[in-house]
Amino acid sequence: MIITLKSGCSKEAVQELIHDLETTYNLDVFLSEGAEYTLLGLVGDTASVDSRIIESLDIVEKVTRIQEPYKKANRKMHPEDSIIDVSGVKFGGGHFGIIAGPCSVESREQVISIAKDVKAAGADMLRGGAFKPRTSPYSFQGMGAEGLELLLEAKKETGMPIVSEVMDVSQLPLFEDVDMLQIGARNMQNFTLLKEVGKLRKPVLLKRGLAATYQEWLMAAEYIMSEGNEQVILCERGIRTFETGVRNTLDITAVPVMHELTHLPIIIDPSHAAGMSRMVHPLSLAAAGIGADGLIIEVHNDPKKALCDGPQALHPEEFAALTKDVFAIRQALETAHKK
Repeated sequence: MIITLKSGCSKEAVQELIHDLETTYNLDVFLSEGAEYTLLGLVGDTASVDSRIIESLDIVEKVTRIQEPYKKANRKMHPEDSIIDVSGVKFGGGHFGIIAGPCSVESREQVISIAKDVKAAGADMLRGGAFKPRTSPYSFQGMGAEGLELLLEAKKETGMPIVSEVMDVSQLPLFEDVDMLQIGARNMQNFTLLKEVGKLRKPVLLKRGLAATYQEWLMAAEYIMSEGNEQVILCERGIRTFETGVRNTLDITAVPVMHELTHLPIIIDPSHAAGMSRMVHPLSLAAAGIGADGLIIEVHNDPKKALCDGPQALHPEEFAALTKDVFAIRQALETAHKK
């Protein structure tokens, strides 16, 4: 339920109403203030709330019931775009961030070299897997805690914030100094993990599940937000369809749809979508053109020898060419919008 307040009402009156709603109906009430509106979002069992009584109050403009099961992630609850700040790098609300780096951390020399290359090409954040969920139990599973230490060393060398995937609640203490936690596609509905990262005050990159609907994806975000952590960035990384010609089918439609449904930023992972390095460049341009809030791209200095997902990784020179074109598209769109 959303309560829209009249303009000009005092902070004292708003706080009094919030207190009354919380104590009378045992609800969680969230205040959302924009340039032209003030909203109160009611989360909990609102069936007993008589909207006619609420609407009769002097400071209330109208009461709207939200039909969708996701409340805090709902744009109706928060009309303006959320801007998620990851150690100085912003996503959403017109801000566009590029995350790049290797699929997995393999050595000190590898990750620091790639970090320097992607930063020079325009990347804002460094990605790198320390713990890797692999389809085969015999594939490289990552360097674990040592990999995180190498990422932190690369961060110190370049100044770039880092993002890495956490696979299990037991690993969370190791991620204390990681700037953003990634929840991978296979863990999108690991509700125990979602609730635990929701208790942290750290940005979360939530990837869409292999065959998740938009609502299931947003409900996963809701699990995180319901615990108090509203710093969620959504990531479309392709879904499993009947098509076998590519690794996954990139659902580019997810960008405008999610911008309608939620205030959370949405970025695109073109590397995991097609699974082929030659497809990363055109898919990135499509993401920039359709209004995504960022990209996350795999880059390796020797893709043929990569221990994980080499076929989809770009060489640093290819990444530099890609960012040049992405920036050009964004600049063209910004110029067009100003006319």
